[in-house]
Amino acid sequence: MPGDLALPYVTTHQETRPQAAAKPVRWAADAVTTMREGARLRLDYSAQSLWRVDRMIEELRREGTPHAAVESLLRGFGAYAGEVIVRQTGAEWWAADGDHWVRTPDGRLWNPVDEARRCFAGHGSLRLLCRDATSAGG
Repeated sequence: MPGDLALPYVTTHQETRPQAAAKPVRWAADAVTTMREGARLRLDYSAQSLWRVDRMIEELRREGTPHAAVESLLRGFGAYAGEVIVRQTGAEWWAADGDHWVRTPDGRLWNPVDEARRCFAGHGSLRLLCRDATSAGG
């Protein structure tokens, strides 16, 4: 029909995401690029890849890397974990007061960026956060 216009470029997952996703999606992509180019580590947005991210954070912590030196990388790792959850569950990014949260379809809220910081402090795991977020119920 003349009024029905097919716009295939509008239907991509990225373009239909809420505005709250813009920053964390960029942070995650930056972390993927940094790891590929700097550490020759490939991150593919799978839950299994979070094992490698947890190990990388643990290594940075054991080396005594100052938190300030890795804050943006931790933010990127957290956003990456959030994107893994979003892609696996159909969750959405939410933003409030400068924080970025993932809201899973069951209504639970997750803060993967904060979890990355907890992981660096030796008290968290992005892999376990993803496991919990992708399991049904709470």
